[in-house]
Amino acid sequence: MTVSLALPARLGPARLGELVRHVAEARDWPSLVRFDASRRWYRRLELTNVHEVWLLTWLPGQHTGFHDHGEAAGAFAVVQGELEETLARPGSRAVRCRATGQGSVRTFGARHLHDVSNVTSAAAVSVHAYSPPLTAMRRYQMEPSGLALVGTDLAEQDW
Repeated sequence: MTVSLALPARLGPARLGELVRHVAEARDWPSLVRFDASRRWYRRLELTNVHEVWLLTWLPGQHTGFHDHGEAAGAFAVVQGELEETLARPGSRAVRCRATGQGSVRTFGARHLHDVSNVTSAAAVSVHAYSPPLTAMRRYQMEPSGLALVGTDLAEQDW
């Protein structure tokens, strides 16, 4: 009998949550951390055919803007500070905010739409993972009629 040890084609949100928690706790990346006053700083820590892991830093006031992750599921762990996640849906003006503090992990499925921001007065650091690796992220903007698609950023081209 042959047993297949092949990796799955993609990781689900729960497994991605475990992954970001493990990377955050490993703490073998602090020497890589940088802060940039002109924009959020980020660095890819790992890329495989199944997933990718990123390290991000956030100065007060920095945010992503509304976006989704295409067909990728994801997770993020806050390593330092606090981030606020604002959730919304296309065509709606309703938003829901939730704080994610140091040591917390958020997980989400494909097409999850949010704006992540540092609304505090202290710097923040987070670890993010996506599966499959990101190929595109759609950007949205809140209009009087509701959240509207305004463009698509392509991996390796726009970030």
